[in-house]
Amino acid sequence: MKSFALGKNISIAEVQDVCKDGIWLILRDREYFLPFADFPWFKNATISSIYNVETLHGTQLHWPDLDVDLELESLQNPKQYPLVYR
Repeated sequence: MKSFALGKNISIAEVQDVCKDGIWLILRDREYFLPFADFPWFKNATISSIYNVETLHGTQLHWPDLDVDLELESLQNPKQYPLVYR
């Protein structure tokens, strides 16, 4: 008798940790650091709000509690997105 296969993990993004300087994010098996200096929306946010991240259309990260959206491309190729978030 065979067991049914377990469901897939459909989330491609997960907040790994929050430290005093920023956020560690796992995205499609890669790790990114989002420093508060460059991503100030997260600095005074609650931990639960930061961990509540969703992916939209496979190309965006969305924090619904904070009304923050980031393009995945901006994390994967930051030199193509030279503007500093304010």
